[in-house]
Amino acid sequence: MSTGVSDSVNARAALGASPGTLPADIKAQTGAFWRSALSFTLIGILLYLGLYVATDQLIYHYGKRNRFFDVKTAPAVTYDYVILGASHAAVFDYADMNARLESMTGAKILNLSIVGSGPVVERLLLEYFLAGHQARNVLYVVDSFAFNSPDWNEKRFEDVRLFDRAPFDPTLVRVLFQDPESRPVTWDYLNGYSRINNADRFKPDVTDDEAQRFAKTVYRRLKQIDQQRIDYLYPKDQDPQAIPHYLGEFENMIAFLKQRNIRLIVIKPPVPTRFYDMLPNEAAFDTALKGVLDRQSVEFHDFSLVDNDDKFFFNPDHLNQAGLLNFYENHLKAVLQGGMGPVQQ
Repeated sequence: MSTGVSDSVNARAALGASPGTLPADIKAQTGAFWRSALSFTLIGILLYLGLYVATDQLIYHYGKRNRFFDVKTAPAVTYDYVILGASHAAVFDYADMNARLESMTGAKILNLSIVGSGPVVERLLLEYFLAGHQARNVLYVVDSFAFNSPDWNEKRFEDVRLFDRAPFDPTLVRVLFQDPESRPVTWDYLNGYSRINNADRFKPDVTDDEAQRFAKTVYRRLKQIDQQRIDYLYPKDQDPQAIPHYLGEFENMIAFLKQRNIRLIVIKPPVPTRFYDMLPNEAAFDTALKGVLDRQSVEFHDFSLVDNDDKFFFNPDHLNQAGLLNFYENHLKAVLQGGMGPVQQ
């Protein structure tokens, strides 16, 4: 036996321990350490679970405009219309506008549009909705900017604000995980980190645009503000392949709806003429979009330049309350009433 091994054995013998064992006091200390660590871990887990549950309850109290919350709490099983799109569709749900549209048309309507979202995000939300509900029709409000960049599509899932008021739902976990684009955010949603760390958890879930500007403001045109808006929506370094790619994603959504016998209607909402004239490559986008819609026999209504007086907008391109009610009465009501009918089998 080597000297090092002999010294180790002698040391154990001096401590009263046989080779291969630990002294009783060290074993006791080790056991106490692991018991303390386990107790500490369990307390931490219980505290986190308490925060998790409390945060979810706050969502049910303060939630309003988060679209995953809207799906989870949707009072009806079947809707005549689900509205999808970006911010130009979101104003359809400001204040009591959704209820007014339902009253005008006699339709049951759920608005699931998300500000700054393209067809990839809207497709996922649609899949989540259809996991537990039905729709006779989908109204898609098209904005060309939402088809020109991953920022409004795959990268949009990186924004924790999409999920900070989304209550826990195993169905949403499944939908997020099965979609490759949203799969990376599944863990964050499941562990509730974004919900627990939402600094606005006690605030009403309403934007400043809705709360302060929509009903009262008439936009006073300012060229610099208009240009800033265009530069934000249409950055100059756009990938020329982005629009064909996301129109392809949109066409996949059309096929998804057809498989479920859900009718799709596509519209472009009013924008001021001066703003429309600033949109880059809008004519080319319209041509490509119409090609997809014609190929799929999808109804399309372009209202870009109708009833678009400046008095109808609260910022460079969003309808204010007066403008939206005017648009409802003169145009959208007839479109939606034309799509009413029984669910196809």
